[in-house]
Amino acid sequence: MLARKKFLAGVAAALASAPASAQDEPAPPTQNQIVVTAQRSGAPMWTIYTETGTVVLVGEIRAVPKSTPWQPDRLEEATGEAQRVIIRSQPKISPGDIFRLIFRGGRFTKLPDKTVAADYLDAAQLERLAALEAEYDKDYSRGSFLMTAFDLLARRLDFDDDTGDDATDIVREAAEDADVPIERPARFRGEDLLDNLAEAEPESHIPCLEAAMTATEAGQSIIEARGDDWRRLDVPAVMANPLEIALGQCWPWADRQLGEEIRGIWSDAIENAARSDGTTLAVVPLRVLAEQDGVLDELENRGFEIGGPNWR
Repeated sequence: MLARKKFLAGVAAALASAPASAQDEPAPPTQNQIVVTAQRSGAPMWTIYTETGTVVLVGEIRAVPKSTPWQPDRLEEATGEAQRVIIRSQPKISPGDIFRLIFRGGRFTKLPDKTVAADYLDAAQLERLAALEAEYDKDYSRGSFLMTAFDLLARRLDFDDDTGDDATDIVREAAEDADVPIERPARFRGEDLLDNLAEAEPESHIPCLEAAMTATEAGQSIIEARGDDWRRLDVPAVMANPLEIALGQCWPWADRQLGEEIRGIWSDAIENAARSDGTTLAVVPLRVLAEQDGVLDELENRGFEIGGPNWR
């Protein structure tokens, strides 16, 4: 409750600020003004006020449809006034990792030892997969369940077509233009990621396949609904959307070891930012923030007071 009072008081203070006269130099934006500007973008976000500064957490979804009515230019403006930003890192891929992928490609794209989908799936799962094979004239019998899931989501549901820039890209470009320092959480080595994926048993990817089939069966209406719910700040509805569930059920998010490391890295980065002076703007995957026992739950457990939309 205290956090929400601080949050609303900050909004009111910023909205009540009088503009500078024509003869005066424009005053630098306050932390509250930066928060309000970011909020006007329409993306869901949470605010942590500390004795030294403010941390703004932007809940990002990938592949926001162009039809989603949000205002990324407001996020650009807020980024340019922040003292620092935190955005996700890309995995560190070396030339050696690429050669490993080439020589071990079958481990990632095919089921092992000439097995087929029927060796792992039950009758109901096979019936659903067969219906999708018939609809899209595809043979998924030998493909790894992860690759089949990616094919269903990216090519059949086509969830990432006709989309705008992600919040991470918007903030990164705005920070570079304004010379705002960019921090990135620790990134994984490509070798470690490839090893983790190669060691995963086919059964571990069945929940991903099931979720991808559910999303694909639901059809493209869920894509626009996910974007609209995100813009309406209805975070529980976004998290319950079949597309968001599918993306969260698939590797690496659903891998227990990697998932825990990803969440821990983000929680530590945000806690460190909370000790810094000024305003930090962090763009964090929404599913990492808002899932059960995710980063927002972890930060709350660590004693932080979080203002913003309900996430559960």
